[in-house]
Amino acid sequence: MRPHLYHGWPTVARRKNGELLTVCSGGREAHVCPFGWVEMMRSKDGGATWAWPQVLMDTAIDDRDAGVCETAQGSLLVTTFTSLAYIDYLKEAKPGAGNRFIDWTAERIATWKAANERTSAAERESMLGTWMLRSADGGVSWSAPYRVPVNSPHGPIPLSDGRVIYAGKRLWDEKRRIGVADSRDDGQTWRWLAEIPTRDGDDFTNYHELHITEASNGRLIAHIRNHNKANERETLQSESSDGGRTWSIPHAIGVWGLPSHLVKLKDGRLLMSYGYRRAPFGNQARISEDNGATWSQPMVVSDDGDAGDLGYPSTVQLDDGSLVTIWYERLKGTQHAVLRQANWRIKS
Repeated sequence: MRPHLYHGWPTVARRKNGELLTVCSGGREAHVCPFGWVEMMRSKDGGATWAWPQVLMDTAIDDRDAGVCETAQGSLLVTTFTSLAYIDYLKEAKPGAGNRFIDWTAERIATWKAANERTSAAERESMLGTWMLRSADGGVSWSAPYRVPVNSPHGPIPLSDGRVIYAGKRLWDEKRRIGVADSRDDGQTWRWLAEIPTRDGDDFTNYHELHITEASNGRLIAHIRNHNKANERETLQSESSDGGRTWSIPHAIGVWGLPSHLVKLKDGRLLMSYGYRRAPFGNQARISEDNGATWSQPMVVSDDGDAGDLGYPSTVQLDDGSLVTIWYERLKGTQHAVLRQANWRIKS
């Protein structure tokens, strides 16, 4: 890692050959800026060491949250979305001023303006999208980025029936939607599959950053970051018993924290890991032993964070049963965030 830069919103995945892959938004100055790119690191020793990052995508605007998975056929799929949110910050930038994301100097303002003016306004707008990159050779080579119907921080997952399914939000589109898309050709093309219904009293635009897993009984579980007044900043859950074609109305599961990453463990239990953005700042995890019907009390993965600019943990299980969780965290006294890792076990 390069500690003078800001790294955010990672995802870790474990390949069938045991290799770990971590992707994130790197190359950044701050939480919001025009410099984000998508980078990937590899570990061949269960996360003990990591190779130098490889940049997979770097557009002229901000490339943000990165997800990764390996399909049943062994292809790698990496996801991201692009953003122009930094322009609003730049419009208000004045030397000596600042906000919770950035301190403004004359040099920084000039650098941001130069980065922004590399392209015209029309060209920047054309770069907005929800994107996927695909590799059929283990990451030696990659496709050009192509558009997919939804986005969420941790990307899609493979299903036992051979499909790949992606729960998320349709961004940068006149018709905003929350739901799932699937691919029947190893991630090469995608179709909109189903909308997730909205709970009575909620505004579906306040549902964000979904992730999905397939339970041992075949049921699909989707977790949703909720910013509606009811159960605000809690994780909501929706289920599908027909392969993602229909979904239950989202409901609270008693978990304050967001967003959630889901994984099925070797013994069939489900594990959710999520950021905990109030004191003690850090990350937590919970277990379900009944295919998502109920969730355990929280297990603390980390609790030494300085403030709320942290989280987005994702977790994989190693052959020995231990777990590797990776998240991002802004360090105390700086405006830079790094990736952090915990190797841990569930107490029996």
